Amino acid sequence: MAYGRERVNDMNGMQDDSSEATLYDKEEGLDRRLNQGPSEEDLEIYSGSEKFRKLGWTKLTVCLIVEAIALGSLSIPFAFATVGMLAGVILTVGLGLVAIYSSYVVGQVKLRYPEIDHYSDAVRLIWGRFGYELSGAMFSVYLAMVVGSHALTGTIAWIKIANEPQVCALVWSLISAIILFALALPPTFSEFAILGYIDFVSIIAAILITIVGTGIDAHNAPGSLAAVDWSFWPPVDTTFYQAFLAATNIVFAYSFTVCQFSFMSEMHTPKDYVKSIWALGLIEILIYTLTGALIYSFVGSGVKSPALLSASPLIARVAFGVALPVVFISGSINGTVVGRYILDRACPNSTIKRIDDKHGWMVWIALIGCITLFGWVIAEAIPFFSALLGLISSLFISGFSYYWPALFWFQLVKQGKWYEGWHNIALSMMNTLVFLIGMAVLGCGTYASVQDIVSQYAEGQVRGAFSCDSSGY
Repeated sequence: MAYGRERVNDMNGMQDDSSEATLYDKEEGLDRRLNQGPSEEDLEIYSGSEKFRKLGWTKLTVCLIVEAIALGSLSIPFAFATVGMLAGVILTVGLGLVAIYSSYVVGQVKLRYPEIDHYSDAVRLIWGRFGYELSGAMFSVYLAMVVGSHALTGTIAWIKIANEPQVCALVWSLISAIILFALALPPTFSEFAILGYIDFVSIIAAILITIVGTGIDAHNAPGSLAAVDWSFWPPVDTTFYQAFLAATNIVFAYSFTVCQFSFMSEMHTPKDYVKSIWALGLIEILIYTLTGALIYSFVGSGVKSPALLSASPLIARVAFGVALPVVFISGSINGTVVGRYILDRACPNSTIKRIDDKHGWMVWIALIGCITLFGWVIAEAIPFFSALLGLISSLFISGFSYYWPALFWFQLVKQGKWYEGWHNIALSMMNTLVFLIGMAVLGCGTYASVQDIVSQYAEGQVRGAFSCDSSGY
């Protein structure tokens, strides 16, 4: 605690004494513990927390992969078709490197302020109580909606696999929600990482099946691969909003900083996080670039999103079946993260948050149930949910992945003046670029997402709320 307070004293008058004194008073009685030492209750709470400190850098990498790499990676070929092969590769590689750097900054903040448990704790350091509450709400709403998004994706997958249009789509939707709920129940990320290995094999297999399937289809088509209508350049009829919407798909594919503070809080050696972000970042860049370039070159301008739908019906069914683990495991980890955040805020001084007795498990199960239910209801009740999630992502991911990490560096990480030495000057320019990318995603991404919602309504692509009609998915 003292280290975080001493760091604040060096922030060039950025905060006054009163705000500094309350910066980390997240728990009632904190000042008493700082001055008088831990009470018996404090020791009882701490004694059960060891199980939340078992995450190594390899398991952190797995958790980040589970959070970051899902079926969204198969929307990259559609982005390539919209902006062209050249711009697609540049955006995928460039934004991947920026994401690695942003994640590095987030980790530096965690090392300097080890008291931080979740993203909102870090925002509180620079924006005070208002930023704490705002980012906490954004964090919770976004992750709960991602759970709903995976319930929707699961519904689509079941419909394609079963190929039974007479079955009400809500049946598949409820099955998806129940699976998401069950998989979110492991309370520690170290336990959850076990599922992550299955998740990674699942998405790699689904991508390979799609690449091979579309490649064979292209080879067997008249004119073979030479007849595929892919291009280095964007189609002439591509509008600004379509191009930026495609770019935001790539931006969102790299949004792994959202949960990084939460994951790092369970690491037994937090400084090892650098290995994890480099491993994850390079894996993502490789997977996204190859997936986007190969499938686009095999399918051409008619590639669909997700690209699984561009394969033959049989290959698509097989690929969706193989992808089921990643749909549900990647979705459920978001419920676990937001559940831990809510429990930490609601029960800061209670042994409930250890989740190691009957009472703790009852609260945890009820909480995960409520989060999953919220996400599922929102996903089913809002006919244009997928487009709405794109809008929410533009509004929120722009902060979590870009402008907040840039501000963290300027206000919490940077040592000395920004113009003191080439090192500070170079990093100041880099973080200014990251901040501007965040502002572009916030402004242009929001505009593009709103236009997408309007376009879907105009073209009659919006399904009904709680619809049984499987053709609408």
